Amino acid sequence: MIATEHGFALHPRLAADTVLLRQWPLCCVLLMNDARYPWCVLVPRRADIREIYQLSGADQQQLLRESSALGRALMQAFAGTKLNVAALGNVVAQLHVHHVVRFEHDAAWPGPVWGRHPPQPYDDAGRRTFVERLSPLLPENGPAAS
Repeated sequence: MIATEHGFALHPRLAADTVLLRQWPLCCVLLMNDARYPWCVLVPRRADIREIYQLSGADQQQLLRESSALGRALMQAFAGTKLNVAALGNVVAQLHVHHVVRFEHDAAWPGPVWGRHPPQPYDDAGRRTFVERLSPLLPENGPAAS
């Protein structure tokens, strides 16, 4: 379980459905375990936060920096048609921001990916390939503040 001095604990559903890629200054960078789409999730390591507006102003700015860095890396690595970014929280209330690279030929295009098809979990080789492709584009310690 990922925990911090802020009393944060990753929701069990997110923990079950993802793999930790990085811990940036604010967020856990998680890989969604669905090989149909290049799909990562940012989860701010703050306790009891459900909405972006509940974060401090500084944390909101850091979330935007981290979201932009993740989105840029995903699109560079996978050259999608579109990057979908969303903080829905209808199933898991803990604030988490999805970053899904979409392609005109993907299984759910042009509709949303949620609930369209059952997840197709990565096998070990597929997960390793994804990580090897994305990791060099992700700042190890997160995006620098400007």
